[in-house]
Amino acid sequence: MLFPVPDRVRGVRDAVHAFMTERVEPAEPALNAGDRDTLLRLRDEAKKEGLWALGHPKELGGGGLPFLDYVYVNEVQGRSEWGQLALGTFTLQDSLMLHKYASPRWRDRYLAPMVAGEVSPSFAMTEPAHAGSDPTQLQTKAVLDGDEWIITGRKWFTTGAAQAAYTTVMCRTEPEGTAPHRAFSMIIVPTDTPGYRIVRETPVLGLNGGHYEVAYEDVRVPADHLLGPRGHGFVIAQDRLGPGRIFHCMRWLGQAQRAFELMCDRLGTRVAFGEPLSAKQLMQQHVFDSYTEIQASRLLTLQAAEQIDAGDQARIEIGAIKVVGARMLHNVVDRAVQVHGAAGLTDDLPLSRMYRHAREARLYDGPDEVHIQSTARRILKAMA
Repeated sequence: MLFPVPDRVRGVRDAVHAFMTERVEPAEPALNAGDRDTLLRLRDEAKKEGLWALGHPKELGGGGLPFLDYVYVNEVQGRSEWGQLALGTFTLQDSLMLHKYASPRWRDRYLAPMVAGEVSPSFAMTEPAHAGSDPTQLQTKAVLDGDEWIITGRKWFTTGAAQAAYTTVMCRTEPEGTAPHRAFSMIIVPTDTPGYRIVRETPVLGLNGGHYEVAYEDVRVPADHLLGPRGHGFVIAQDRLGPGRIFHCMRWLGQAQRAFELMCDRLGTRVAFGEPLSAKQLMQQHVFDSYTEIQASRLLTLQAAEQIDAGDQARIEIGAIKVVGARMLHNVVDRAVQVHGAAGLTDDLPLSRMYRHAREARLYDGPDEVHIQSTARRILKAMA
């Protein structure tokens, strides 16, 4: 495995990097303010320039990049939180899930429009009253009544529910006494179904990131809305979350690299006590620690991607980089804020939003503690 960017992917990576730094990053103030027209313009430009949906399979209309190649592209796309939406990869987890498990009906209805950016999906798993780190506690139920599922319960952190055409809902479908990891199924619920009610948007650390609490009040959908086999909810969730975690890790590298560049620029231009900040040994420590943490996380991410391309589930590698990558992102952005002083706390720079999103990273798609425990167990089992 070569650490430098391979020649086969350098051209598209450079094009994505230019698109992000020259168009997406300058547009962030408008995008953060909810300017939909700016986002639509960026998406049109990405499509015209062949930069749209690069990680989606080719047979679905995407770029078909292998995981290892996609690391290099997704990294620079991740420089901005808007990169996924501007370049059409926000739906990648859901398109892969439907591609593998959906019936022909749902594939025809949602897959191609989703990859084209015409349809937006959402996914509902966690619940406000139960520990998200232990999904066997989920209480949202689906009961089969003739040829219909009746769904009751409440979910939250359903990202994009207000704009989504449908939500894939993880429900308890099997009777009491069923083994916990065989008791749940995935069911597709169009968001215009009666009884599907958005309760509220849930800001995260003061950011309205499009996360919603949704009530399912006797929602009825046909039996064929089941996604994959009945009782396979955990299998499908793992297939969705595994790649999703490494996609996060790729983008975190881009966020951290951007924060690192801002930090180094500040150190070279800011003067205090008669000399540039870059001359201060404590500031040099920030540079050293950030550089080494980014490089180590990049190598771990490449290793996980290489394992996935080889047909491995890469459970150990993904578990390790999910924890290490999230910590790295938080540490690097935190140092960049510190170097910028009071300015780093304002919205004059992207660091304030980056810092808050970095703190989220240690919780979503599984908290650090769960990944540490499960990864350590797998390592110990492999070493026994």
